[in-house]
Amino acid sequence: MKFVIISDSHGQQDKLNLPKGDVIIHAGDISQRGGENEVIDFLNWFTDLDFKYKIFIAGNHDFYFERTPEEEIKKIIPDNVIYLCDSGTTIENIKIWGSPITPWFFNWAFNRHRGDQIARHWDLIPSDIDILITHGPVFCKLDKTNDGQNAGCKDLLEKVRELKPKFHICGHIHEAYGQTTSSMTNYINASVLDENYILKNSAITFDL
Repeated sequence: MKFVIISDSHGQQDKLNLPKGDVIIHAGDISQRGGENEVIDFLNWFTDLDFKYKIFIAGNHDFYFERTPEEEIKKIIPDNVIYLCDSGTTIENIKIWGSPITPWFFNWAFNRHRGDQIARHWDLIPSDIDILITHGPVFCKLDKTNDGQNAGCKDLLEKVRELKPKFHICGHIHEAYGQTTSSMTNYINASVLDENYILKNSAITFDL
């Protein structure tokens, strides 16, 4: 199957030129300010895409998903869209887990303090996943900001090294877009906008 990966579209999804594929994954920040109208606009676009499987998680801008009860969220998710929030799905024997959690930064959505508070979320990840989607990167993997800081999560890095998924997909740090491989895991930061919120980067693809 061909996977098409994007992240951090921040309401600019209509500008994207996507390649063909079987599965599309969006790794969070579908909106700019996290309002319901932005979310609905994204979902209307997402549900109409010509992919067999459509999967997304929320990001730190997507306040709607943190503030809205789960039952209300379920009502707006289209039948052909899979929304993951510290949860998983299996498509054609490929096991996928998604989480919106990122290390604390100015009280954005789904922020958790580093250490025990954030590690509780990573402890939920099953041991047999093939693809892990988190909004934020692991420490020192596609996480460097323009001022030279590594903004990724050390606890998540330990978990990925332990579980060794085939792919770890993230976004969040726009300027760290790209791919790298370490040990048994392929790391992808699929942020389509640059640090100035200008659409600059293409979707990243792989076969699995």
